[in-house]
Amino acid sequence: MQIADILTLIGGLSLFLLGMNLMSSGLEAAAGNKMKGILEKLTSNRFVGVLVGMIITAVIQSSSATTVMVVGFVNAGMMTLTQAVWIIMGANIGTTITGQLIALDISWIAPIFAFAGVIMLVFVKKNFVNEIGKILLGFGVLFIGMDMMSTSMMPLRDSEAFVNIMTKFSNPFLGILAGAVFTAIIQSSSASVGILQALAISGAIQFESAVYVLFGQNIGTCITALLASIGTNRNAKQTTIIHLTFNIIGTIIFTILCVATPFDQWIKSLTTNPASQIANMHTIFNIATTIILLPFGKYLVKFADLILPNKKEKKDSLFMYLDNDIDMHIGGSAMHLQNTRKEIFRMYDIAKTNVIESFNMLLGQSNTDFAKLELNEDLVDKLNEGITKQISNSLAHETNVVVSSNYSSYLYMTTNIERISDHAMNLGEDAVELKNKFIEFKPEVKNEIQNMKDICLKMLDAIINDEDMNIIQDYEDKIDDMSEEYKINMTNRLQASICTADGAMIYSCILIDFERIGDHLLNIAQQLKKIQM
Repeated sequence: MQIADILTLIGGLSLFLLGMNLMSSGLEAAAGNKMKGILEKLTSNRFVGVLVGMIITAVIQSSSATTVMVVGFVNAGMMTLTQAVWIIMGANIGTTITGQLIALDISWIAPIFAFAGVIMLVFVKKNFVNEIGKILLGFGVLFIGMDMMSTSMMPLRDSEAFVNIMTKFSNPFLGILAGAVFTAIIQSSSASVGILQALAISGAIQFESAVYVLFGQNIGTCITALLASIGTNRNAKQTTIIHLTFNIIGTIIFTILCVATPFDQWIKSLTTNPASQIANMHTIFNIATTIILLPFGKYLVKFADLILPNKKEKKDSLFMYLDNDIDMHIGGSAMHLQNTRKEIFRMYDIAKTNVIESFNMLLGQSNTDFAKLELNEDLVDKLNEGITKQISNSLAHETNVVVSSNYSSYLYMTTNIERISDHAMNLGEDAVELKNKFIEFKPEVKNEIQNMKDICLKMLDAIINDEDMNIIQDYEDKIDDMSEEYKINMTNRLQASICTADGAMIYSCILIDFERIGDHLLNIAQQLKKIQM
């Protein structure tokens, strides 16, 4: 293999990974938020779960991304472990679509896709069209890179040393190990399968050896979810165990099948295209494993619980302090009231985080993904719903006037906290809109936004620290004054043509949400002062 071939291989690999990244990020940006919504509202029906997982992964072109989303939802208490099983099974099927696309012999048309994508990215300013252009560009670049890799690896067929290495992969254990390690390193089974297809097309690896590498790649793809589960709760970690268990069981079944029977030869006989042979085995592996394990989903959950036991009282619970069952024995009411307070303060902290991060996004000081804000907002909504139900049930049984009054105040607080989180989301959406429209605020505007953030943070801390009501009222008055002052400043800038109409409209929305956050914080403080401990 000459130096030119090595450089072509490196260039082809770079283009292939770049194309896959562009296509995946474009697809996720165009449809990712809707996909997250579908996941969140998923029913417990196993067939629907598999179908949803399959479709979402086929759309965003990444089983790792789908699994990471699932880990996040389980960690937030918005999805049960059993629901996660069906999604993971579907995701494993959906990821095979990439291999099938790569197997299509359309490299001759790839430059047309790339050119069309560049036109849409460079000459069209609409965000959605840009994302479509990114998809087309990624699709084209992926196939150009694939063709370069296949061409560069042709001389390897005649390399005795390389052939000897590839021959060793006919040993199932070594092949599976190589596939798992390589996929774990690049953290993408779709990319590693594509590289394996390029090797097969060039004749550098035989199908009989490639199948074991392919099985290992299915295990290696679990590394992304394992990394994502670091720092999460036990249920989220159990989700990654289920993902890993699914692929290990599938690998054991298919390895035995290929060693003991001519199954791999039958797959090979279906087509003469090496890339299609690998894609077909990949698809059959995941569909067959899903069919086999579908009736045993609950046992996979039990196995994960056996490997990583969960505390019974916290299992599949949205709450950290409240129990799902309200115990109204003597003294239980007071304990439940105290735990309600803790849960509301937890909800308050999440909303506070979103307020701070949304202002940071407006100032360009945050690496927080908008999806993280969405995840926090969803958790606040779920907590609001759950706490409201708990308080309503408690009020139905409570006879003590003071306790009932405290519950009523807490109920009013949760509603206001949820509203604050909504306004924080609006600020985050404003930050995204500014970025999409390439609008950069002037330094004086950023200084005003920094002042908004600072006063909100002071008021948020004053409430949680139970400071004097006069201090909190002064903060709210200051927010009202700042809103009016900054509105006048914005109008003056607009009249002087210092800012654009789009920028002024977005800034006006920011001021509205800023002022309303102050109103809701004042409501919370007033209710907190009413509570008798």
